Amino acid sequence: MGYLPRLFPKIDQSHFLFGPRGSGKSTWLKHAYPKALYLDLLDPVLFRDLSSRPERLGEAIAKAPPGEPVVIDEIQKAPALLDAVHQSMEGKGRGRQFILTGSSARKLRRTGVNLLGGRLLWRQFHPYLACELGTEFNLERALSEGMLPLALASKRPTETLRAYATLYIQQEVKEEASVRDLGAFARFLEAISLSHGGQLNLNAVAAECSVTRRSAEGYVEVLEDMMLAFRLRVFEKRAKRLLAAHPKFYFFDPGVYQAIRPRNPLDSGREIGGGALEGLVGQHLKSWISHQDGKNDLFFWRTRAGLEVDFVAFGEAGLWAFEVKSRGAVRPEDTVGLRAFRKDYPEAKVALLSRSPSKKVFDGIPCLELEEFMLGMLPGKPLPLV
Repeated sequence: MGYLPRLFPKIDQSHFLFGPRGSGKSTWLKHAYPKALYLDLLDPVLFRDLSSRPERLGEAIAKAPPGEPVVIDEIQKAPALLDAVHQSMEGKGRGRQFILTGSSARKLRRTGVNLLGGRLLWRQFHPYLACELGTEFNLERALSEGMLPLALASKRPTETLRAYATLYIQQEVKEEASVRDLGAFARFLEAISLSHGGQLNLNAVAAECSVTRRSAEGYVEVLEDMMLAFRLRVFEKRAKRLLAAHPKFYFFDPGVYQAIRPRNPLDSGREIGGGALEGLVGQHLKSWISHQDGKNDLFFWRTRAGLEVDFVAFGEAGLWAFEVKSRGAVRPEDTVGLRAFRKDYPEAKVALLSRSPSKKVFDGIPCLELEEFMLGMLPGKPLPLV
């Protein structure tokens, strides 16, 4: 698969651009800004040169083509360079656009480095969306191999994902000062993969991998800071019922989830496939939300009585609720959670997403074909609910 244009808008303002390794940040930047000065801190010679003498960054910036951006890739590897960037923005580099990319925001947020006084926007880059792949999008392949450009461009995507899950994740985690026991972290990854798509009970995960709850919480925060996973809080606005306490947990990509999750003879193919499908929908909704103007976020909804809605998108753009079913046939009882949510929030737009091509309507709730829905999710556009 060659380069596919990404539906990620260019902006003229300086900004941080964060996203998981392999999501295509560097490739997009080189296509979007072909004349930019590109400084890749994964280059060991350049990294050693700039990290030992950050003031040399000013000399490099002086050689950039006039009016073109300066891109510093993997900025978290040398946080001290932010002082040099700040100095350049205030001096000879005034008016020049800086794009600082990274695959982890942890060190920048937690080490007290200069974050340029809020001068730079924070933007997030995601794996492919179905609409970006277009006719190349295949739901079955997306569920097994995910949506990472790194994997989809590989001739052996399964092996690539396994290497990603073991070598890359552990290599990146090793650089995080708070993770010293990689063996414990590897056990944690397997244990928490069983919570993908479900409510996260950290006490149970910690016991499963023989670490303290505090360590397990720290490991989850590492995954989130590296944008390799996300938690969804329960939607509590104007709550009229007693709600669940635990958040839901997802790895950021179904292919990475499949590569990490251990298999055993008692596994249910529907359970694993259902988790992968939910995660794929969650990944798309997170990406869609990040492209909307205003403050918006993704939640789930579950009452203590067991009524549940998989995803709730809420913010300045509106209120939506979605239930995801992995099986083909849909039934009226599949909308029980949505009907309860709509009763509590009559202003919400609700829909059942399934693999069934039959566009049924149960009690005013549309049942949408999931693949068609994801293909119609365009950044900056309304959700395709009709």
